[in-house]
Amino acid sequence: MIGYMHKMYMKPFLFILCILFFSCSKSSLQSTNTDSTSFSYLALGDSYTIGTSVANSKNFPRQLIDSLSNYGLKNEKFDILATNGWTTANLINGLNNANFNIKAYDLVSLLIGVNNQYRGQPIETFETEFRILIDRAISYSKLGKSHVVIVSIPDYSVTPFVSEGNKTKVEQEIKMYNDLSKKIADELEITYIDITPISKKAKDDLTLLASDNLHPSVKMYSLWVNLMINDILEILK
Repeated sequence: MIGYMHKMYMKPFLFILCILFFSCSKSSLQSTNTDSTSFSYLALGDSYTIGTSVANSKNFPRQLIDSLSNYGLKNEKFDILATNGWTTANLINGLNNANFNIKAYDLVSLLIGVNNQYRGQPIETFETEFRILIDRAISYSKLGKSHVVIVSIPDYSVTPFVSEGNKTKVEQEIKMYNDLSKKIADELEITYIDITPISKKAKDDLTLLASDNLHPSVKMYSLWVNLMINDILEILK
């Protein structure tokens, strides 16, 4: 009789447990299907961002998006503002004429300055305008400076584009620009990704250059992405 009564009371108890279990499981399943695995991205820069001399689908922002998809991060919105030959002033003007929403992006990257150097502009001008661009980049980020990435300027002195007599000068000036941008990034506690050592490998490996023998090839951009992927994953986690 005791065994019978035990079974009789256990049945509704087990039924209630099943309902609770499936309710919790359904709730957990729903929580994993949120927008937490999607992200929006704004890439700001010049020829190194737009990917001069490579397909638009193979510049570093696009390759970064593709790589992030392998980690379950789906890109829901991507915007790029970059043009071959742009200086910091050009990019500021471009942003003034653009229509990007404030706090609209999970990730904002900034790579700019090579054309300031190439045109022989004062580095003081670069610093002033670079800081303005960082402020703008932060304003577009949903979570402020923690989701902004500054990418160093490639060292194009190793490319055939630069004559032997100018290589040392260009190398030193690029280093000066990068030292300053790194200092500013550290000061503001913004993630800084140094791709310059990778760019220097083009000195001995021309497959790292595009057909114009100046800009990065698809292969070099892939190396950039491999270098930055862990930092970006940490930012977007």
